[in-house]
Order: sequence, then structure tokens, then C-alpha cells
Amino acid sequence: MAEGKTAGAGDPILVVRELYRHFGGIKAVNGVSLDVGRREIAGLIGPNGSGKSTLFSLVSGAVTPDRGQIRFDGHEIGGRKAHAIARLGLARTFQIPAMFDNMSVTENLLAAAAQGHWPGAHERAAGTLALLKLEHVADNRASDLSGGQQKLLEFGRVIMREASLILLDEVTAGVHPNIRKIILEAIAQLRERGITFLVIEHDMEMVRNVCDRIIVMDAGRVVTSGSFNDVVRDSEVMQTYLGRLQ
Repeated sequence: MAEGKTAGAGDPILVVRELYRHFGGIKAVNGVSLDVGRREIAGLIGPNGSGKSTLFSLVSGAVTPDRGQIRFDGHEIGGRKAHAIARLGLARTFQIPAMFDNMSVTENLLAAAAQGHWPGAHERAAGTLALLKLEHVADNRASDLSGGQQKLLEFGRVIMREASLILLDEVTAGVHPNIRKIILEAIAQLRERGITFLVIEHDMEMVRNVCDRIIVMDAGRVVTSGSFNDVVRDSEVMQTYLGRLQ
């Protein structure tokens, strides 16, 4: 498949066109174009340093693009502040969970709602605790949670913002299989509610089982896009993961 071309992203909620961001001589994102369709679960894969997290930072407003277009739900968001983009309904997790350590799990969820969508917050917090199997630690301080539980809480804080597009950055990395199962089941249930996901992930089993479509990045560019089976048969992808041919 030609570089930058996407497949299966009908009625896109996210449209990225010719996006660039360089840091000195490093071309972190170098002409990326992609679409993500509504209610799609799209996987974003590639080796470390391929530009995946920088792309997330550009889309979520943490980093300003050098040039290019980013449209979310009909709004041009390239260069907007992160809080303004979040108010439009876009949220993301981080590889290192960001939470209020000295607040309880429930208080953390309510704080996330206060930053975003407050109406019905207490009921949504109870539902989120149940969805993520965190009811038994609802009153515990966030700092007392295990690493996996903190990942769940990070995900829960994003859910509380009532986002229509959620960017997940290695949300299952290093977690116990039971917590991984909770996360995957939650993603499936949230998609049924109409939420769209763009997921950075190195776990190929998760990508194969959860994602509708895979987008592969390398050296700041989109290499290919398609179904899991199509992508793993692509020779360029094999070079990306198994090493350059000599």
C-alpha cells in the first residue's frame, strides 16, 4: 500500500494531512497523513522512535506542528491548546499515568470530570469503577494502587471526560493479564457506546484481537495501513520489525 494511504476509515472523526514536526535535525513526524473513522479502533504500531507518541502529542495539542492539517470532528485543531482540544471531545492516556497521588480513586475520577464534562459525574464515576473493576479500591489513595491499577485509573480518568475520540498510549504495557483483560473488555464496551480509539501498542496479540485496522509508522512516516493480516504480510513492515535488508 502506498505511503500515507489509509483504508477502511469511512466517515472519519480524525483527519491528518501532511503533518510535520521536527526537533532540530530529527524529523519526528515527517509528512504523516491518516484518517480514523468513527467508532473505529485503529492501531498505531512501529518501532521505538518512529514518531507515534509525537503524533499523539500533535493531535492532542501538547506539541505544535511545524505545518500540516489536523481536523477532529469537523474542527481544525492543529496548533490549538490542549485544553481547547479536550473540550471538543478528544482525550488521551500517557505511558506514565498522570493522577493526583494523595486523592482517592473516586476523587481522581471526579476531578477528571470537573476538568471536562461534570453533569452526572457521580453516576459516571460509579459506572467507571464497575467497568474497570476498581470498586474495591474506590476509597484508596491513588499512590497506594499497584502499577496495573494505576493504569486502570488513568484510563478511567480519560473515560470520565466523555470523549468521542480516545488516544491510548501503550495502555496495556507491563500489566498483569487480568488487568489487560479488563482494559480490552472496556475498550470493546466503550466502542459499542460510540467511542473511537487510536491505540499505540507493541502487543501484537492485542492489536490482532482488538483493532479494526493497523497503521504502521517508521522514521516519522506512515509506511502502510490495512487489516492485521494484510499488514503482517507486507514486506516493508517485516523490514521495519525484523531489521533492514542488507
